Amino acid sequence: MSQAPSSSAPRTGGQILVGQLVSHGVKHVFCVPGESFLAVLDALVDVNIDVTVCRQEGGAAMMADAHGKLTGQPGICMVTRGPGASNALAGIHISKQDSSPLIVFVGQIERGMREREAFQEMDYRAIFGQAAKWATEIDDAARIPEILSRAFHVATSGRPGPVVIALPEDMLVEMATVADAPHYEAVDSAPATGQMADLAKRLAQAKAPVAILGGTRWDEKSVKEFAAFAEKFKLPVAVSFRRQMLFPADHPCFIGDVGIGLNPALLKRVAEADLVLLVGGRMSEMPSQAYTLFDIPVPKQTLVHVHPDSGELGRVYRAALAINASPAAFAGELAALAVPASLPWAADTQAMHKSYLAWSDPAPIQTPGTLQMGGVMQYLEANLPADAIMTNGAGNFATWLHRFHRFTQYGTQLAPTSGSMGYGLPAAVGAKRLSPEKMVVCFAGDGCFMMHGQEFATAVQYDLPIIVVLIDNGMYGTIRMHQEKHYPGRVSATQLKNPDFAAYARAFGGHGERVETTDQFGPAFERAVASGKPAIVHCLIDPEAITPTTTIAKLRAAAQK
Repeated sequence: MSQAPSSSAPRTGGQILVGQLVSHGVKHVFCVPGESFLAVLDALVDVNIDVTVCRQEGGAAMMADAHGKLTGQPGICMVTRGPGASNALAGIHISKQDSSPLIVFVGQIERGMREREAFQEMDYRAIFGQAAKWATEIDDAARIPEILSRAFHVATSGRPGPVVIALPEDMLVEMATVADAPHYEAVDSAPATGQMADLAKRLAQAKAPVAILGGTRWDEKSVKEFAAFAEKFKLPVAVSFRRQMLFPADHPCFIGDVGIGLNPALLKRVAEADLVLLVGGRMSEMPSQAYTLFDIPVPKQTLVHVHPDSGELGRVYRAALAINASPAAFAGELAALAVPASLPWAADTQAMHKSYLAWSDPAPIQTPGTLQMGGVMQYLEANLPADAIMTNGAGNFATWLHRFHRFTQYGTQLAPTSGSMGYGLPAAVGAKRLSPEKMVVCFAGDGCFMMHGQEFATAVQYDLPIIVVLIDNGMYGTIRMHQEKHYPGRVSATQLKNPDFAAYARAFGGHGERVETTDQFGPAFERAVASGKPAIVHCLIDPEAITPTTTIAKLRAAAQK
């Protein structure tokens, strides 16, 4: 690695851009290379930034999104113009809906060729203007420090999200002398004067309060601070859809996750609460049960809504107390709250925690077939380290992970609240690249895996021994489930003919296992771990086992009544 040029000397646009990445503390870049940003790729040779070369731009964007989720710092993704940028859109959409910080750099045609429909030309401001928090194009190399400084602040401040920056090819070879911008600092907000006292008063008057945690801008410290507050107040705490890592499942105040197919007892408890403390989340379609859990615009429950973006407060729900603060800043204020003399909800909290433990116990679950996913989950719960990072995409298979895995540490979950298929594998690669010392396990369905299955090659290339638990029922299961509910017996466009995924793993240079019975899973998983290679444990389940609680035949029979 040669030495990067000084900021006091003339530099190319590519060198200036990479200089800003260094200045802002970037350690990882996920990319699919393109001739439109060769000057940036060349400048990366001179700096201490790890570059992960991916096999498809959607996978690169999802790896960068995973980095943003785990660190709170913007994941950096670089893709080429036109088709490359289009492929990256899936990851950008995940970042937007999941509120994770992401910056996507897109190669662009030369400035003098605009509006001629040049090779792979796109108007990125128009195309990504709604998908991203901010979409822009850099016309002047001297403005790169200014624009990247803004990008890092936009991606991390308020409600985090994606920024898309187009880089004209000729701008990147243009010379300029300009100083690097200082390291960004996310703009924070804290509760206004009197708001914490107002919250304390409302808690003291409540009979059946509940907290629901969601969103981003949490960290390990704030998660522990909120857990300590909950323990002191005996407050029942739920988490929003796919946000289980925000509160330890073994905490006596944890009562479950408010998501898809939630515990009926939890649904009833939230519906009957007299005070809801919603911290960080938006309570969007999935956790709100299609916007039926809270009345709109004014919930019947007294709502205290804490969110880092003032534009989100009052957007859907009119809160009785709206606190414009990041979860981390809010959690830091909780220790000063005095505990009320009476906690009438304490016994209920204990009962709800017991209900959660029963709901999340896979032992009683029996499904058709020789491979019982309940048994698989029992094995994993007994053998996974507490800091194992669990990833998944979308599909009915994810229910097994979300319902039966008890997350106890922050930074152990990567799951798209946007419901994007194909996320689990690239997220696992991104997580293992970031934390090679931790076990990373990807849950994937057969349909979900094939969306970005080629990124298994990326795991092999960088010697990243992730473990993929691939659950194969030969169909797009979620769609088939809805099909049987609404059009029973009329199977259309949901059947899949799959490869031998264990052989697929070996073909890429990884380790492959085929599992057809419950007792085969544990030894197969252990061999996968011992191999020291990226591995796929191919689990063939009975197609009838469509969810932990029902079968295709039962769905069809119920719909035909």
